[in-house]
Amino acid sequence: MRRILPLLTVLGLLAGCTASGNAQESPPGLADRGTAVTTAKPARQDLTNKVSLSGKVALNPTFGLVAPIDGEVRYLDVKAPTGTPTKPTKVANIWAGGKATAVEVPAGAIFAGRLVDDRSKVTAGMPIVSARQAGYGIVADIDGSQAYQISDTLESVTAQIKSGPGPFPCTVLGTLAALPGGVIPEPKQPEPNPSSSAAAPVVQRGQTQPPSEPTGMRLVCVGPADVKLINGAAATVEIVTAKAAGVLVLPVEAVAGSQGKGKVEVIKADQSREIREVTLGLTDGKVIEIKTGLSEDETVAVPGPSLPDAKGGQGIPGVGK
Repeated sequence: MRRILPLLTVLGLLAGCTASGNAQESPPGLADRGTAVTTAKPARQDLTNKVSLSGKVALNPTFGLVAPIDGEVRYLDVKAPTGTPTKPTKVANIWAGGKATAVEVPAGAIFAGRLVDDRSKVTAGMPIVSARQAGYGIVADIDGSQAYQISDTLESVTAQIKSGPGPFPCTVLGTLAALPGGVIPEPKQPEPNPSSSAAAPVVQRGQTQPPSEPTGMRLVCVGPADVKLINGAAATVEIVTAKAAGVLVLPVEAVAGSQGKGKVEVIKADQSREIREVTLGLTDGKVIEIKTGLSEDETVAVPGPSLPDAKGGQGIPGVGK
């Protein structure tokens, strides 16, 4: 009994020291809550905006043509071709300010349907005509996260057939937007002659060509004539949308947002913080261009600031907001 009591006393003292020490000292290796552990500074570099898409070779793929300007679309009556057109086919005019701007289906493709009502008000870049390529093309589907990476102007498009020919330049046929089903109006029926004693029977004529089916968001392009294509073969399509030299960039993880405008968390000299709005430009997936809102000598926190989610709660910090 005499030996047990001193032992219990010593254990009690050790336990007290441990509890006291934990209360006074922070766990080793952990910074205080709210402390920025990783930071980054803007740097200047050349930047190429590239997007890589998975696709396949398809026979007679459907693509869209867009309104070249704002205005009113007036469709033309387009006859079904008897063969593959060797010249562009005029299918509509966009009227604005008393002037007409033609919309043409390119040679090698046929008109496949109207995408809006006749005499509708349209804006530049809006799909208004569906067309069908006669022969092989490469179709690459685009998901929502890639759509905003692909600008209206494509500097170059290159395709590679898996275990086949390539890389080779691929000419984009039309819009990248998702297309509704194209409609081809029924041919106008002749009106009966009121002077005749008996009206001649009206012959009902069906459409001479089927309307186009709706598509998802996609890119359709065609390769050089000497490239052998096989229907259904897998392909990779690389798109270069823009290039810039000597632009200010940050790691994508340091920015909340990825298109147009975003936010960064600036760490000042006194270690205080400021959430600042910046204007964004090109991105290659690793870094993103900072057009305005930040200077080269400033420091930002990584990851970037959190943006609230749809329910008003705390969002996930970083890219893609």
